[in-house]
Order: sequence, then structure tokens, then C-alpha cells
Amino acid sequence: MLKFDKILIANRGEIAVRIIRACRDLGIKTVAVYSEADRYSRHVELADEAICIGPPPSVQSYLVMQNVIKAAKSTGAQAVHPGYGFLSENAEFARAVDQAGLTFIGPPASAIAMMGDKMAARAAMQQSGVPVVPGTVDPIESEEQCRQVIEKIGLPVLIKAAGGGGGKGMRVVHSMDDIERSLRSAVSEAGSAFGDSRVYIEKYISEPRHIEIQIFADIHGNCCYLGERECSIQRRHQKVIEEAPSPIVDQAMRRKMGEAAVAAARACGYINAGTVEFLVDGTGEFYFLEMNTRLQVEHPVTEMVTGIDMVVEQIRVASGLPLSFTQDDIKISGHAIECRIYAEDPATFLPAVGKLKKYREPSGPGIRVDSGVYEGAEISVYYDPLIAKLVASGGNREIACARMRRALKEYTIAGVVTNLDFHRKVLENEKFAAGKISTHFIEQNYSGPDDPDPKELQLAAIAAVLADHRSKRSVFSHAKSTGSRWLEYGRRMGLRAS
Repeated sequence: MLKFDKILIANRGEIAVRIIRACRDLGIKTVAVYSEADRYSRHVELADEAICIGPPPSVQSYLVMQNVIKAAKSTGAQAVHPGYGFLSENAEFARAVDQAGLTFIGPPASAIAMMGDKMAARAAMQQSGVPVVPGTVDPIESEEQCRQVIEKIGLPVLIKAAGGGGGKGMRVVHSMDDIERSLRSAVSEAGSAFGDSRVYIEKYISEPRHIEIQIFADIHGNCCYLGERECSIQRRHQKVIEEAPSPIVDQAMRRKMGEAAVAAARACGYINAGTVEFLVDGTGEFYFLEMNTRLQVEHPVTEMVTGIDMVVEQIRVASGLPLSFTQDDIKISGHAIECRIYAEDPATFLPAVGKLKKYREPSGPGIRVDSGVYEGAEISVYYDPLIAKLVASGGNREIACARMRRALKEYTIAGVVTNLDFHRKVLENEKFAAGKISTHFIEQNYSGPDDPDPKELQLAAIAAVLADHRSKRSVFSHAKSTGSRWLEYGRRMGLRAS
């Protein structure tokens, strides 16, 4: 029996809507939290209750732990679901929720802390026999130490931030002459992005595939893997298209990777849903990359091929119930693919903002759309510009891809620039159709401007917020609402990136 009759969702957008729907299926009431910018958002409309937790900037609303916990207590919620992003992988928040007498729908704070520290995670995996990329388990303290490690494992290598992800604090070193600059740059960016300047080194695998294993564990000692997801279509280390199963994984490889993922979960005392990410080289050897201690953005493709509602299962496990399935129950049926639909300029991947003047989602056999928007909704400067997750499924990969191409043509969005056309081009690419992909697929197949300098992106963000604050949107009424436009506006106003 479930022990919750009311759950607070500590998130916004499509994932908040997704969780509200799962709760409704279970007969559980929901509480939405929202910033002043999200007052008229879809998740606020759908929840049974809603409470404002602060001004538009996430650092003053969605990231303020005490405001979220206060909202849960004041509304009588017994549990908090963090979704993904924001506070979902914050061990301090998970601990604070527990201390407030509430249930955190996710893993223990200790597991979040261990897997959030990339070096601690690598060390734990090595001790558990999970294959890891050759490299260091201790922080690099000097250029000389960096040289010694490189001489041992060979070039090229990656210098990576210990406390973060998403490509921040990461530098590829191809030459010994690049060590000083790359090390200094990685340390500086890691400190700025995560408040933790520690970095480590691992061997750089050329042309890797990014394949992850979904795991689920309960408090009764059960732990299962739910197959894999192929996540190799990325830009700036951020996933854009995901699918399940992977075109290159057979049953033997799935079992081997799944057992390694379960070992990883057991090594940190994991409970609830989690994802173990691996890099796979050209020979089929796989190496532990990291563990995401939350529900993944791309969880729908796993749901489509396993028939398991992962959010419902999260709530069951948090209630103390055992998993509703065993490993033998998990069967991969058919194929599913997900395209992340963003408000962004497809030429630069810079975010766009504005109002959805026209919005019509595709439908038909095998199509699922997870969204938190509606016609007339505003894509804000304050948050990630994800509009929706478009999912297509079918009996095999060919059918799923055909349905995705059809859905992408049907999707109608006006008022903001989107990456719909980019997705159409990828789905029509012969290499993609053949499953011949790697994490370098986009840069190798789609030419465009170089990645903008981080300072340029910072300048664009500052300009966007300032423009919104000063209510000068009329300046852009006849121009594209793109990051590049915000950047130009910032330059005109004389802003300087720090």
C-alpha cells in the first residue's frame, strides 16, 4: 500500500507535468511550486495545489531548499519528487527533506554525494570491479603531475571536473604543449561552475558511443537493470536524441553492461531509479563514465520498450514497497526514439525566447509528446528552453524512425526559433539510419559556427535577463528571439563579460 496521499513536485515544465500525471494515476494529490515567471504554467494548472516560492531567477526560487520544504510542510505533502535538474542531485537537499520528516523520492543522500564526486565514484567502481577509463582517482595538483600521468597512459586525455558534468570543466589534451593552458582553463571553469576546482585525468576515447543503463533498486535488496539507451547524438556534451535499445547492443552485451550497472548501484547503497553511463569504444569494450542519481530526461524511451511506468515505480519504491518486477520480467520489445525539442537557433544552438504564437503537437500511432507548454505560453530567459520531448516507437528501429520523421513534419511551432529542422536532418542522415554514430556525430556531419566562447554565452545571458528586467522586449519585436540576438543587444548596451 502506498504511504503518500499528497506529493510536492520540486520542479517545473514537462517533468513536473509528467510527475503530476503519474500521481493522478495513483490517486495521489499533487502540489506544484512555481516562480513568479511560471504563475500561468501548465504544471501549475494541472496540480491540485500550487504555491509560489520566489522570483523568476531559479537561485531565488526553485533552488532555494528552505522555500521548497516550507511549501511541502505548509500544504501537508508527505513526500517531495525532485524531477531532474535543479535540486534533484543535491545531497544536502535530500538530507534536508528527510530531516524535515518528509520522504525524498530518490536515492539516499549518501549515494548522491558519492556518485556526484566523479573521483570518488571512479574509486568505488574500481573497487567493485566495474570497468573504468584508465586515469586518476585523485585530483591533479600540478602541471608536472599532469605530465607524469599523461606519459603513463598516453595522449590524448581528458582533464575533467571532479564535481560536475555537462561538459563544463572539461578539456581534451592532444599535445604536451597544451597541458598548461588546458589544465588552467579546466580548473578555472570547474571552480566557477561547481564551486569545486578539483580536476582529474582519464584517457580520451576517440569516436566513443555513449550508452547508459537504467537501473532500479528497492529497500528490500532487489536491484534490476531495464536495458540500455543510446545517447550518442550530443552537442557540447549535452544529449539531443536518445533511443532504446542501442543499435549495437546484443543480448550478451546488454547482460554484461547491466550486471556492471547493478554492481555500481550496490557499491553506493543505491535505492530508487538511477542511470549508469558508459563509454563504448570501437571494439565494444565499455567503461564507467558516471552515475546519474535521478530520473533521466530520456526515461520515456525505456518506458516505451519495457512497459514500465518509471515515475509510478519511483513512488512505489519510496513508499517502501518492493519492485513490481524481477530481472526475468524485463523484456525489451520494439524500439523507441526521443528528440528533445528546444527553443534554440539550430545554427548556433544558442537559446531562444518568446511566446508560442502557434503550437500544435503531432499525434498518431506510436507518438508520445511530453511537454509543459501550450499555445500562448512564454519561453522564458530564466530557464532551460526545452519545449517538449517527442517520442516515437514501433516494432523495430526502422518503424520508430519513420514515425519520428512523420511526427517532426507534423510538429508546428511559431513564435520562437526551434531545432525541429535540425532533428529532421539527423533523422534523414544515412549514417544515423544505419546506426553508425558516435558522440562526434553532430560536429562531423553538421557544419556551423564554432562553439561560442563561454564569456560570449555569459554576456548573452546577462543581456537577456537585463532586457527582460527593463521590459524592453519591443526592441526585438521584428527580430529572431535567439541567443545571438541577445548577444548583439548586450554589445549595444556596452555590457562586458567578466
